[in-house]
Amino acid sequence: MKKTASILAGAALALSIASAQAATLKMAYDADPVSLDPYEQLSGGTLQLSHLTHDPLLRWDRNLGFEPRLAEKWERVDDNTMRFHLRKGVKFHSGNDFTAKDVAFTFKRLQDSPDFKGIFAPFKELKVVDDHTIDMVTKEPFPLVLNNMTYLFPMDSQFFAGEDANGKPKDLLVKHGDSFASRNISGTGPFTVSSRQQGVKVEFQRTADYWDAASPGNVDKIVLTPIKEAPTRVAALLSGDVDFIAPVPPTDHKRLKGSDKVDLVTLGGTRIITFQMNQERVEAFKDPKVRLAIAYAINQEGIVKKIMKGFATPGAQFSPKGYLGHNPALTPRYDLKKAKQLMKEAGYENGFNITMMAPNNRYVNDAKIAQAVASMLSKINIKVDLKTMPKAQYWPEFDKRAADMMMIGWHSDTEDTNNFFEFLSACPNKDTGWGQYNSGNYCNKKIDSMIAEANATTDVEKRTKIMQEMEKIVYDEAGFIPLHWQNLSWGARKGVNIDPVVNVMNFPYLGDLVVEE
Repeated sequence: MKKTASILAGAALALSIASAQAATLKMAYDADPVSLDPYEQLSGGTLQLSHLTHDPLLRWDRNLGFEPRLAEKWERVDDNTMRFHLRKGVKFHSGNDFTAKDVAFTFKRLQDSPDFKGIFAPFKELKVVDDHTIDMVTKEPFPLVLNNMTYLFPMDSQFFAGEDANGKPKDLLVKHGDSFASRNISGTGPFTVSSRQQGVKVEFQRTADYWDAASPGNVDKIVLTPIKEAPTRVAALLSGDVDFIAPVPPTDHKRLKGSDKVDLVTLGGTRIITFQMNQERVEAFKDPKVRLAIAYAINQEGIVKKIMKGFATPGAQFSPKGYLGHNPALTPRYDLKKAKQLMKEAGYENGFNITMMAPNNRYVNDAKIAQAVASMLSKINIKVDLKTMPKAQYWPEFDKRAADMMMIGWHSDTEDTNNFFEFLSACPNKDTGWGQYNSGNYCNKKIDSMIAEANATTDVEKRTKIMQEMEKIVYDEAGFIPLHWQNLSWGARKGVNIDPVVNVMNFPYLGDLVVEE
């Protein structure tokens, strides 16, 4: 009898484990991915998708150290060369074997991507040593090799070889276009896309025989439903219609904390929310006094207090506290009287008219923030024609520089100051990829030379001084309008253990998520 009871207990435990391994996660984000191509657009949404469907060579851990993924180990060969030893026995979703040729294929794609080429500009070449060893060679000593490898999500070179039904290359990279790569995925990640209706629903299926056997994750299916409206998203969580949501608006934090059915997880954020002033569209924006007037007219602390309900940190520079380039001397400078005086000195006392665009489902309270900024500018006689739109429509408009002032938020995924400058304030250069998200067309050649100098400086103290000075120059010239660093928040029903898998980068490692039914 004891033996029979033991067998029955073992069977029950096995059934329990099997059940735990067959969990479905219903989640609601404010938007769904705009493309399945990991290198079409450099954005938080794209990186969130990439960590679901692909694996990087290495990824950030909770302490902002590096965790091996498709690269098992690495060592420095010389000042300009880092060798990576790739994991063996890994397969793509297609069934093709993962080898060094896939990393080389992906590296070339990165170099060709308008959005990503700037990150990989310091690299001279990728050398394939053998099927599971590569050398990353930089043009000169570069301190951020490992940081940048967190962007390298190997794609299936064999799957993307040849032409599609329309006679176009399967690996063709098209921004905001309909390409084979934008509609199809073959990665090595924990999930693959089983169905997708843009703007309606995306379904992910757990990868059979996923290489990471040590992962505790037990979710075998994810259903992602985009819910743009924050109150509707929160209501869906509280009613049990979904298990996990992001972001949770600050106005609903108290509501979630008071519920015994859900958990609220928050982290301090490092994403700076900004506005850029297009100097090619508006003559007045070429005048530093006008740009400074706008900087003095914006009340960052008021926006954080009233709109963000204190769930953000007012900012006056790119770098948050803790980054090497953070300059503690630079603080928000709201002063309406001074703003009006600067407009008068610049000859624009009577103001002028501008257009403004912002997304309404990309950043926390983005549309409300844009409305507040427009209202603040009216006090210095700048009349704003504001348009807000979903991010799927916003990014093509942003790339066209379709308005005089445009909102852009940026988190440095290398966790380094230079990433902000390379993309947001460097002189726009299609060849290098610098300034790819600089819709203001701000350009200071001295800043560009300092970016290059910082990239080639391995001495931490020297890099710190260079980047702090960069922050000071752009602050003094009002190269852009910083608003605040956006904090992060997620909500989940009890039993959906999101705390171990969320992070300050805001791309949850959902492959490791454990759900208790």
